[in-house]
Amino acid sequence: MADIESISENLELKIGGMSCAACAAHIEKDLNKMPGVSASVNYATEKATITKSGNFGVKDFIKTVENAGYQVIKRADTESENTENNPDSNGIEGELSALRKRLLICAILAAPVILLAMIPPLQFNYWQWVSLALATPVTLWGAYPFHRAAFLNIKRGVTTMDTLISLGTLAAFIWSLFALFLGDAGMRGMTHDFQLIAHPKEAGSHIYLEVCSGVTVFILAGRYFEKRAKVRSGNALRALAKMGVKEVTAVREGRQVKIPINELKKGEEFITLPGEKIATDGVVVSGISAVDNSLLTGESMPVEVRVGDQVTGATINTYGHLVVRATEVGANTQLAQITRLVEQAQSGKAPIQRLADRISAIFVPAVITISLLTFVVWLLIATPVTAFTCAVAVLIIACPCALGLATPTALLVGTGRGAELGILIKGAEILESTRQVDTVILDKTGTVTGGNMEMVSIFPEEEVSVLHQVAILESGSEHPISQAIIRAASQKGITLNSAQIPADFRNYPGGGLSGTVEGKAVLAGNRSFIEERGVGIAPQMLAVLNECSRRCETAILVAVDKQVKAVFGFADRLKENSAQAIEILKDLGLKPVLLTGDGQEIAHQVGKKLGITEVIAQVKPKDKVEAVFAKQRQGALVAMIGDGVNDAAAIAQADLGIAMGSGTDVAIQAADITLMRSDLLAAIDAIRLSRRTLKTIKSNLFWAFAYNVAAIPLAAVGLLNPMLAGATMACSSLFVVGNSLRLRSFQPVNAG
Repeated sequence: MADIESISENLELKIGGMSCAACAAHIEKDLNKMPGVSASVNYATEKATITKSGNFGVKDFIKTVENAGYQVIKRADTESENTENNPDSNGIEGELSALRKRLLICAILAAPVILLAMIPPLQFNYWQWVSLALATPVTLWGAYPFHRAAFLNIKRGVTTMDTLISLGTLAAFIWSLFALFLGDAGMRGMTHDFQLIAHPKEAGSHIYLEVCSGVTVFILAGRYFEKRAKVRSGNALRALAKMGVKEVTAVREGRQVKIPINELKKGEEFITLPGEKIATDGVVVSGISAVDNSLLTGESMPVEVRVGDQVTGATINTYGHLVVRATEVGANTQLAQITRLVEQAQSGKAPIQRLADRISAIFVPAVITISLLTFVVWLLIATPVTAFTCAVAVLIIACPCALGLATPTALLVGTGRGAELGILIKGAEILESTRQVDTVILDKTGTVTGGNMEMVSIFPEEEVSVLHQVAILESGSEHPISQAIIRAASQKGITLNSAQIPADFRNYPGGGLSGTVEGKAVLAGNRSFIEERGVGIAPQMLAVLNECSRRCETAILVAVDKQVKAVFGFADRLKENSAQAIEILKDLGLKPVLLTGDGQEIAHQVGKKLGITEVIAQVKPKDKVEAVFAKQRQGALVAMIGDGVNDAAAIAQADLGIAMGSGTDVAIQAADITLMRSDLLAAIDAIRLSRRTLKTIKSNLFWAFAYNVAAIPLAAVGLLNPMLAGATMACSSLFVVGNSLRLRSFQPVNAG
C-alpha cells in the first residue's frame, strides 16, 4: 500500500472487494458523509475519486472504506508512470486468474449435480448424497465471496446484490440439508423430476442442490466475463501507459549517458536514433527527420521536423538522428496528460449513471420485501416447497447486476476506443452534451483551414525577378505572408541570406514593407499601403485584385520604383476533409457556423466553399466569447471547435468545447474533448463516438430495467425455477457487457 500521509485536495484510491455497483454506492455514501468531502466511486474502474477540503488524510479515507467492509489496495493517484513498477499492472490479471480458477473448479463440481437433477434416468441409488458432496464446496467455497460481502454489509445494516445471491443459494442449500437429514429426501431410491416452474412437492422429499450449485456457477461466470471485459476495455489505457520509453541517451558534459527515463531533467538534451521512440516532449536542437505520430494521433503520415520544431514523447523517429532538448518530463508530458484525461473520463459518472445508482440503492431492499411477500402468499395458497421455490427465484433473478454494469462498462469501452483514435473525452457528463448540442461554431484558421498562408498565384507569372527582389525584402520579417513569399522563392530556386536584408528596411504593421533592393526602391503591401505612398495602380492590376478577392485570396502588390510590377495572391487553404466534415455535421442534425477574424468578403467566400450559410466575420478574440453567448441566449446549445489562444475563452463558454490537438495548451485545457488529429473529421468522430456510447448506455439500461420488470413477476407467480432464474440473470449481465464491447468496433468516418 502506498504511504499514508496527508494528501492534496484530490485523491484516488484503488478499492478491492467490490462485487457490484451497489457496493460502490455504499462506499460512496459513507465517504460523502465525511464533512467537506466529495467522493465518487466507480465500480467499473474500481476507484474512488475524492475531493476534500477539510483536515482528513489518507488514513481517514482508508478507515472509512474498511469499515464499510472493503479494502484499499493502493493510492491510485501515486501510481508509477512506469507500468513495470506499477503493482496494479498485473493485479487485475491476477484477480482474473483467481476468478477463472474458482469458476472452473465450481463448474466441474456443479455439472454432475445439475445433470443428475435434470435427467431422472441418471438418478441412481443415493445420488442425492453424491450431489450433496459435490454441491457443498461449490456453495460454501465457490460462493464464499458473495457470502462474505453479504455478511459484512448486513453487519452495517445495508444490502447489496451479493445479499440476494447469498440468501438465495444458502436458503436452497439449508433447505436441502433439512430434507436430506430430517426428511425423507435422503432415502434409498429417492427421485424427483426437473421442472422449469415451481411444483407442489413436500418439503421433506425435495432438494435444491442443483439450484445453489447452478446459480453459483452462473453468477461466477457472469463475474468472470465482466472482469475480463474490464481487462479488455482497459487495454487502451494500459497501452497508453506502456508507450513511454524506459531508458534515454542523455547528453551530459559532452558525453552520451544511458539513464532511466525518470532521471532525465527538464532542459537536458537527449539523443533519439532512427527507429527509436522519442523519450519525452521537447524541441529539436539538431538534426532533420520525420516523426511518426500515429500512436498518439491516429495519423499515418509522418511529420517532418527540423531544428526548432516541437516533438512529443512516445512518438517514433523514422530516419534521422535527432538531438532534442526536454521541455517536459514525467507527469507533465503530453502522454501523461492524455493518460490522466482518459482515466478521468472512465472514472466519472454521467448523469444517467447517477440515476441508475439511486435506483440500485433502493432496489435490493425492495426485492427482499417482494421475496418475503411471495413466500407468505404462496404459503397461504400452496405448499411450503412452492412458496420457498418462488421466493428464492425472486431473490436470484432480481439481482440488478446488469443495471450496475450498464453505464460503466459502456463508458470504459467507449473512452478507451476514443483514446485509440486520438479522441480524448474529459468526463462522462460530456456524453450528454454531445447529444444535446444543436449548433457547431467553427474557428476558421487552423480548424477548417491549414493555418499556414501559401502563395497560390503570381501576376504576371513571368515576374520571377520581382519575386527575387521582394523575397529579399521579406526576409527581414516574420509575418506569415513574408514567410510564404520566402517559401515560394525557395521552391523556384532563389537562395537568400540574412546579409541581403536592406539597410533601410522598414516594416509598417498592417500595411507592408519598404526597402532598397539591388539599388531599387521596393514596396510590398496591400492596396491601401501602396496607394498611400503615391503609387498608381493600373486597371489591369485592379482587375487582378478583384479576381483575387473573388477567389478568397489575400492580395499583395509589389511596386518597384513607384510602379506596380506584380500581384501575389495568398490563401490559407481549406483542409482536405473540411467540406466533407461540414456535410456530415449537417447529416447529424447540427447547424454549422463559421467564426473568424477575417474580413467579410473572404469569410463568406470560405463559408460558401464549405456550404456554411451563417458566417460571423471580423471578430476579435473577446468577441468570440460573445458570439457563443449570443447563440446560447437564443436558446441554442453550442459546440465550439477551435485551436488557438484566441479560441480558449469561447471553447470554455460553449456547452461543448472541442480543441484541435495541434492547437495551444490553453485551448486544450479549456476543452471538453481534445482531438489529437488536426483533421476536422476527428471532431465528427468524437461526436459520433460520444453519441454511440450514450446510445449504448441507454440500450443497456433499457435491457436491465426491462429484464427485472418482466422477470420478477414471472418468478413471483412460480413460472421460473431458481436455477433457470440464476442462468437468466447471468445472461442479462453478459448481454450488457457484450453490448458495450461492440463499441470497440467503432470506426472513424475516413477509415478505409
